[in-house]
Amino acid sequence: MSRKTRVAFLIGDYPDEELKRRADVALSYSNDAVEVGLVPVATTAYNRGNSPAELQLVAPAFVDAFRRAEAEGYDAAVPLGTLDLAVDAARSCVDIPVIGPAEAMLHIACMLGQRFGVLVYSHTSLVLCRRIVRQYAMTDRIVGWKVSGFHLPDIIANRDACLKNFVQHARELVEANDAEVILPMGITQCPVHINPDWLADQLGVPVVEGIGAPIRLAAMFADLKLRHSRKHWPRSPLFPAA
Repeated sequence: MSRKTRVAFLIGDYPDEELKRRADVALSYSNDAVEVGLVPVATTAYNRGNSPAELQLVAPAFVDAFRRAEAEGYDAAVPLGTLDLAVDAARSCVDIPVIGPAEAMLHIACMLGQRFGVLVYSHTSLVLCRRIVRQYAMTDRIVGWKVSGFHLPDIIANRDACLKNFVQHARELVEANDAEVILPMGITQCPVHINPDWLADQLGVPVVEGIGAPIRLAAMFADLKLRHSRKHWPRSPLFPAA
């Protein structure tokens, strides 16, 4: 019997129920060939409005978690959230594939359509997500941005209103902006609270979410024995290979 491909899902600090929601979705992508495991990160991005400062401040904790995932025998790793926290740094610190959810979503979307509509939590997350899309040179694919209207910690208390806004704005992106693919850059919207298959049926276009897509892509990289280029991500002398 062949060994399952093990994908680490890195998850920071959340209130207990919020942690369980995210963990349950990630673990649901395990199957006969892929085993998803949780690796805790000693920090959080569960804030009312993150800025570039918070992204930099949490990076050391995420790098440590990526290194622990490799030491624990995982074949690839994915951090929770579409801010792709510490992904760039981690690729110079470990040898296993490290897949950023936002990067995975954007590249998968390129094979499904050419015009992307993006939904984020709030105007502060809009700033960060625009920076990420620009970093991956995908700005020209975005035909519209929409804000569901709530900061991340406020979504559960306003769940119905948030999800109503999300679905309404997603339809607007498809109908008014001619979006061919929808990207929820904020996994608490979808897939944590909205089933992406149901949403795709409602909209008539593909929906690429940020938990299952990067997990399955990470497993594929591991199965194909693909590793990040050391020309582009030279090994950090602070973290030599074991």
